[in-house]
Amino acid sequence: MALALAAVLGGFYFYRQPRGARSSSGSRQRREAPDFTLPLIEGGQLRLSSYRGKVVLLDFWATWCVPCREQIPHFVELQQKYGDRGLQIIGVSMDDSADPVRPFVHQFRVNYPVVMGTADVGSAYGGVLGLPIAFLLDREGRIQAKHMGATDPSVFEQDIASLLR
Repeated sequence: MALALAAVLGGFYFYRQPRGARSSSGSRQRREAPDFTLPLIEGGQLRLSSYRGKVVLLDFWATWCVPCREQIPHFVELQQKYGDRGLQIIGVSMDDSADPVRPFVHQFRVNYPVVMGTADVGSAYGGVLGLPIAFLLDREGRIQAKHMGATDPSVFEQDIASLLR
């Protein structure tokens, strides 16, 4: 029963992946990233489209996700290294509430905006059935890459450096 459910969810996930991304498997297509406005964990709102003109790394994650916790320090380094060249990382927490997110952000010294994600935003990006999932957007707001699961930091750095050129 569990195997059948996993097969169905896997098939659903495969067919719901956003068109326009280069996934970890290497195919490349381009489509505009779905826009959203979400609440920042420190108050206020963030609208994705306000970052046009920047390369955006959009990271769907959660505090309970071990690979997410391992990736975030690398994202902090990337934001510090490339932020002044036009990179903007945005964390989209898929936690149920901001309660565990705020102390996590302070503990890990996250230096980029973190918003609280919703099921609707996850669906707009092809379904967020596993974490972490990261999307790299070019300066025009088009999805250039999608990385599912733990990804070597050098892959992100290579993609970011390429998009910043």
